[in-house]
Amino acid sequence: MHNLLNAKIFSQDINAVFSTNNLEELEQWLDAAWKVKQENFGNKIRFYAPSFTHYKTKKFCSSSIDFPTISVTGKGCALKCKHCGGLILETMYPATTSKELFDLCAKLKKKGALGCLISGGCQPDGSVPLGKFAEAIARIKRELGLVVFVHTGIINQRTVAALKNAGVDAALIDVIGSDATVEEVYNMEITVDSYAESLRILHEAGMVFVPHVIVGLHHGMLKGELNALEMISRYSPSALVIIAFMPIRGTEMQHIKPPSPLDIAKVMVAARLMFPKTPLVLGCMRPKGAHRKETDMLAIKAGVNAIAFPAEEAIELAEEKTCECSFSLSCCAQIYFDAGSLAVSSV
Repeated sequence: MHNLLNAKIFSQDINAVFSTNNLEELEQWLDAAWKVKQENFGNKIRFYAPSFTHYKTKKFCSSSIDFPTISVTGKGCALKCKHCGGLILETMYPATTSKELFDLCAKLKKKGALGCLISGGCQPDGSVPLGKFAEAIARIKRELGLVVFVHTGIINQRTVAALKNAGVDAALIDVIGSDATVEEVYNMEITVDSYAESLRILHEAGMVFVPHVIVGLHHGMLKGELNALEMISRYSPSALVIIAFMPIRGTEMQHIKPPSPLDIAKVMVAARLMFPKTPLVLGCMRPKGAHRKETDMLAIKAGVNAIAFPAEEAIELAEEKTCECSFSLSCCAQIYFDAGSLAVSSV
């Protein structure tokens, strides 16, 4: 086990993580992952609560404006993926023209916004039509000084260049590792090679990019997560976010059982061991309630650097482990640079 902390993690070790059947078997790997985090990042952990979801615990309360999410397609999405059906877009501010986008950001800035995540529904090829908003984003950066993240979907070289020139702070991209999942859940005919190509383009452009791996997207089961991690490992992400499928009422997958906390923990442990020096985050999308409590506590043990909307029990566990905890109102992808002024309080 000691060699895991000082040498390259071989595929058989990661496969052993994924083959564990219970938490007792996973415990040794949790310990290894925790040590990797301590050796490379010390004892700090960050908790995020951006504006799109109300969050309140004994330790921290979110705001309604600091880091909102914007859809450049409004409620429109060509794919209508089985896990989302476009419903997530309804939680975002709509801005479907460049003028609407700038005016909305100016309005949000006046209300106190520090930044925003610009996203939207996908086109048939899996891309989000961000390129035509590059000039507006450049103006937002130049005149308003907001932190701007974009959620890209599949992306080409021309769009990456435009977004980078516009001053986008970071590109977020979901990475799918199974062709079957792409076809059955995303309703697309492309293969995982399109995600690998998007990663290559982002990397070669020198763009700050933060891949997201979705645990259990294949009908609640593990399928392709390890391949997604392996694709990402060929490049140099600025941070890595692990999220998990959660059933959404009104979608085709509303009755699908989500992945277990154990399965989510396996992916977090594998990610920590495969990316020892990359900031690792448990992101906002994951099941709630008792499931979240267990998942979040396992995330602490697995050596994540940050958690979005953490369960109170996870904060308490971090304190028990004498972690230096801090809170931020930003999107959790901002872990890639210690967000300074966005950290509003410390535990």
